[in-house]
Parts: sequence; C-alpha cells; structure tokens
Amino acid sequence: MQELTSSGIGKRLVTRKLIAASGRDRLCFEGSDIEHLVVYLDVDGHPPATLQNAFPLIAIAFSEEGEADLRERLALLGPLGTVPAVPIQRLDPANKLDSFPLLRALTEGGVGRLARYSASITSELAILRRERETLLENYRALEDAFQARNWEPVSEIFSHDPYGDPKDEGIGPLLAAAFVEQLLPISSLGVAGFALHLHSVPRITGELVVALSYLESGEGVAEWIVPYAQLVPNWNFFSLPRACGGAARTLRLRISATGPETVGLSLGYPIAGERYSARSELPHPDLDLRPLAFKVFTGLPGVKPARTPNMIAPSSLLEGQYTVDYRLAVATLRQIADVSVTPIVPEFQTVRFLEHEHAVVCHPLPSGISAGAVSRAVEPGTISFSASAFIDHPEGQPAAVSFLLAPTNSNARSEVAEVARKGAAKPSAFFSGWREVSSSEVVNINIQLDEPARGPMDLMILSRAVTDSVDFSWLKVSGFRLVKQFTEAADVQ
Repeated sequence: MQELTSSGIGKRLVTRKLIAASGRDRLCFEGSDIEHLVVYLDVDGHPPATLQNAFPLIAIAFSEEGEADLRERLALLGPLGTVPAVPIQRLDPANKLDSFPLLRALTEGGVGRLARYSASITSELAILRRERETLLENYRALEDAFQARNWEPVSEIFSHDPYGDPKDEGIGPLLAAAFVEQLLPISSLGVAGFALHLHSVPRITGELVVALSYLESGEGVAEWIVPYAQLVPNWNFFSLPRACGGAARTLRLRISATGPETVGLSLGYPIAGERYSARSELPHPDLDLRPLAFKVFTGLPGVKPARTPNMIAPSSLLEGQYTVDYRLAVATLRQIADVSVTPIVPEFQTVRFLEHEHAVVCHPLPSGISAGAVSRAVEPGTISFSASAFIDHPEGQPAAVSFLLAPTNSNARSEVAEVARKGAAKPSAFFSGWREVSSSEVVNINIQLDEPARGPMDLMILSRAVTDSVDFSWLKVSGFRLVKQFTEAADVQ
C-alpha cells in the first residue's frame, strides 16, 4: 500500500486520494493544502493504471477543458464496477482559496472516512476475487485429472497401506467383543466399493460383519456378513450394487467378527489426524493414531478392481434405514440366571458367565433343558440377534443350542418349559430353533425378527443333549451381536 508524505502544517500520511481532477487543472492544485488528496486523470493516461491507491469521492474542474476531460475520463471507470459514479463540481479559480478548506473538510470528515473505508473493502474484495479465480483454476485442474482417471471402470481414490508393527498385539479381541470403527476421509459421492486388508484368515467357522453408513445422518448404506471361507489373506473388495449418490457425506465403516478366532484385520501407518484413525468402544494400544488398512474406489458399481482377488456383494441393503449395532455388555451378561427345566439335579454349575472370555457356559444334561436367562438384554427396536456357539473340549459330546427372546414381564422358566413341552415358543416370544454343535466347528446362530421389538426383551440361552452322553459337553456361547433398525433419523437420536 502506497503512502505519501506531505509537508507543511496540517499535512499527514495519506493512504487514499479522494479528489479527481484533470491534468489540465494541475496548476490550480499545486502548492495547496489538498494537493496530496488529488489524483489526476491525464489526457493520455489510462484510468485503471492511474487510479492506484485512489478512490475518487468528488471530481473538481476549474475550466471548461478540464470539465470536458473529466467527463470523458470518468466514463471509462464504469466497466471497473468497483468505483461509484463520481459527481463533477465546477469551481471558480478566483475563489479557490475559499473552496479548498471545504474540500479538505469533506475528505477528512465523516464522508471521507466512509469513502476510505469503502476503498478498503473494495481492495479486499479484489484480493478475494483473485484468490477465488486461482482456486477455481486449481479445482478445474484437479477435476480434469479426476475425469481422466475415471476412464477406468473402477478407480482407486484413497488408500492406507498395511503396516506390520512388531509390537502389534492384534485387534482380534476387539472384533469379537466390540467393534472397530473407521471414518473414510473422502466424499461419499461416487463411491462404488472399498477394500479391506486381512493379514490372516482362520480356517475354522466364523463370520466377518462389515456395515457401511453415513456419519452425518446415521443412515445405513449396506451390510456384509461374510463367512471366513470367502475371505483371503490379502485385499478383499466389498462392492456396492450402485454408487453412493446425492449430497457428499462422510462414510463410516463398522467391523466386527464372530467365532472363537477372528480374522487378522490389518492396520495402516500412524497418522496425525485422530478423527480418521480407527477407534473402538474398548481401549486398545494398537489403535493409537493408526487407521485400518483400506482402499476406496469410485466408478462402475459391481466391477471388481483388477488387483483384488475377490469381490463380496452386500448381504443386505440399508438404504433409508438407520441402524445401531451393539454388543451385550459384560455387566449385562454377568446377570445371567439359571432357569433350567430338568428333573436332574446336577453336581456342578451348568449355567454361568466366564468373566475372562466374555462367554456364557450352558452345559446340557441327559434329560430336560439347561437354560440361562439375561433380563432386559434386548433393547427396543432390535431387528436381529446373532451369536457363536461351540463345544470347548476336544472330547466333548455334541449338544443342541437355541436362543429364545421373550417379553420382560414373562416368567423365564415358564417360557423354557413351553419349549421343552411343545418344541416351540409362545406366540409372544421368538425362538431360533435348535442347532447341533460339536467340538470340531463353530456354529453361528442368527435370529431375524419379522418386525423390530416393541419393548425390552429377555434373552434365554438353551441347550439339550443330542446323544445318550453329555460328557465334557462344555457349550460356550459368545459374540452376542444385536442390530436395531429405524426408518427415521429421530429414532436414532
């Protein structure tokens, strides 16, 4: 910003010239106490160049030639659009000594201060306009580069490579007992799928559960329930039937697993942004500022990227639904009560909670049903329930297991007796049916309700003998996962 220094009494630093005049009248202003406030529009000059550091508030002419020249030059300021129309005032050269104090009072008074303030705003707007044009040029360059890559059917737009830290303890317990959540640091618009890196996959039975939703609204996008047999120890591509559209939003991944062993979900290199690092409801040292290893793809939905060995379609679409995925808390499972219906009085405790494994033991007896009940375990709005069961002994005899959901105001032992007597539950309850479990494999039991639970419900775990022997039949049930679904965002809140 240019500053001019004027000499003499009353002169001071001036940053804006507020009086316009013709170069033909230059002699009338020379030596006056307002000379430092005058910008001359020369006959041969170009107004945009000569108006630097000036914001004309009034135009003064002392001759007919000067007035005509001002009208011609001021007309050229119209295309600028930043300088308002400047009035022209004709003065008598003989009375200029009386006119100059009035002009100085005008430019240094309230009107002058307002003009200087307007000039500052105009300068700032000009700077912002130039910066905006620069940003638009950069945006067009990025857009051209993005469109060039979009000639490919599916394009990778973001990735976190896996990083094997020797100090990693593994996040398998988090997947089994809680979940791992990851925000994708890209816009959801156009996303057709993503890939997760697994450094190991168990050979035993189990499932990886992946849910994709929008962070801002909580609305679900899709859910993948994938048996371990369909996964590979490499990049696994989870595809969408159609690309995400509409407004650009933030995508959130929530990942959990079932079974006695969980997949080796890979983590990436440490990052600076805590918001975009993986997190869980349970603390874990490996999640300290480290994201999951993942890739995000845009392009044609249903097309597998060339370098991924497999493509996994969603098990269910959640468009328009708001989901809450939760696990039964340890404090809730501790309250399990024995509600067995059997004529046998066992010599050992058949139903109990294993604190160190977050699992429930329900040992069957040769006759009747062994059962444990957890009061108010199922929250209102729950639409599905799942858990894993296996016999935790190499010589354990097979057993049958089932789950029963009953209203909280019902008698748990009476509900179990109904199943023992009729083989089916009461109309007010939900029964999963019997599944046989052995020591050689893990069984995943799922209950899908016809409609969301209207109120809280009790959870009952049932077991019975399959053969004449129940030796070492230590039936363990773990990984209690429940899903609530809503159709309105208000319900989620």
